[in-house]
Amino acid sequence: MSDTDLMFRGAVELAAMVRSGEISARELTEISLGRIEELNPELNAFVDVDGERALQSASQIGAGDERPFAGVPVAIKNNRPVSGLRLTYGCPLMENNMCDYDHNITRRLRDAGFVIVGTTTLPEYGILPVSEARIFGPTRNPWDLQRTPGGSSGGSAAAVAAGLVPVAHGNDGGGSIRIPAACCGLVGLKPARGRISAAPELGDSSLGIDGMLTRTVADTAAILDVLAGYEPGDATWAPPPSRPFAEAAAAEPGRMRIAFSTLTPTPDAQLDPIAARGAEEAAELLRSLGHEVVEADPPWREDGLSELFGMVFSSQIALSIGYSGLVAGKMPTAEDMEPMSWAIFSMIGKLGTLEAQAAVVRLQAYARRLVAWLSQYDALLTPALAERPLALGTLDTAAEDPMSTFRRSGLFTPYTPVFNATGQPGISVPLYEGEDGLPLAVQIVGAPAGEERLLALASQLEAAQPWAERRPTVGEAVSG
Repeated sequence: MSDTDLMFRGAVELAAMVRSGEISARELTEISLGRIEELNPELNAFVDVDGERALQSASQIGAGDERPFAGVPVAIKNNRPVSGLRLTYGCPLMENNMCDYDHNITRRLRDAGFVIVGTTTLPEYGILPVSEARIFGPTRNPWDLQRTPGGSSGGSAAAVAAGLVPVAHGNDGGGSIRIPAACCGLVGLKPARGRISAAPELGDSSLGIDGMLTRTVADTAAILDVLAGYEPGDATWAPPPSRPFAEAAAAEPGRMRIAFSTLTPTPDAQLDPIAARGAEEAAELLRSLGHEVVEADPPWREDGLSELFGMVFSSQIALSIGYSGLVAGKMPTAEDMEPMSWAIFSMIGKLGTLEAQAAVVRLQAYARRLVAWLSQYDALLTPALAERPLALGTLDTAAEDPMSTFRRSGLFTPYTPVFNATGQPGISVPLYEGEDGLPLAVQIVGAPAGEERLLALASQLEAAQPWAERRPTVGEAVSG
């Protein structure tokens, strides 16, 4: 097995190799760092590379280490604290902000034996579904360097797709794991609300949640077992699973009743024929596997739904901007951020408290109605994206009307945000490859707190239509 092959293997497999002594943790880390050095100048996926400390950590891991992911390289999205590294949120105000503590995610990954090799890029404040922050420059898709790897976890997705690391961390407040997974041919699970703690900063989070970008459902499930669970002080949390997620993913899902829709929740969004075909083929594949697939359009074109989600999402972005000002010790100004971020911050600043809270209540009421409608099915199948991965520069945060860019972004990704509102688990799986040579993914949404059966269904699809061996030209071109 070549060095190139190793970084395209699964995290569970690599950990087993380290445990058996077939390869050392240091060797794996050196391979990862070497690929980052060679490929990152093209991809621009990393904010900081922590090679020296990574090698020190790897050197302390030996054969027989029983931690589930001992010796496996991993990267952390640069909006979660990693002690000793910068935490930037992709914004100038925090560009040189050094962190002195680990986020819950960072700590749990370390405790599981992962070796953190660095942090990955995101758009400013994680707003857009592309990763082109002004302070970093554009991150590129390994499948086509002129296209986006998605966002906001685009750096992590590009790093995994090109084999710089076998898995990487992301988070999802409106699709930010599922979108880059779809763009880069990866598995991207948004867990159920409350499944993974937002500690230590928050007691809970109404829209956003952390997760991972991986190649296989098995890796996604096994790492979810590491990340899931209560932390002291959590205000809310999801009920524990009936068995480990890794075990659930390996089981048969049983016959399921699955709704199928290509209706875009955003009325103005136009569905690309390639994306529509992928979803239709996925529906036929599910039928061939014995599931009942029912064409049914969810009631998600209610007047003003997109604007309502946008307001609640923007309120959370405004809090992040305010936090960056606290870190910097100054009141944020237009000069401190990209024009679109400033437009969002200014808009939310003009809202009254009652108006902002009313938007949250209205979104919760909508989410209840949608979850009730979906309860007649075991899962929902949709396209993952409405368009193919966008060309770099399509979404311009410095446009004459910056909010038009924000609205335009929703036409690219209309299917994902609604399930941040409902809190249901959703997974993007790269079942196909389009005639344009780019990955073609679908989204499957499960019942509330229903990751077990959702992962089992995704595993069944992976077995029927394997995708893990597909590699982009950029990652394949370099051998160790």
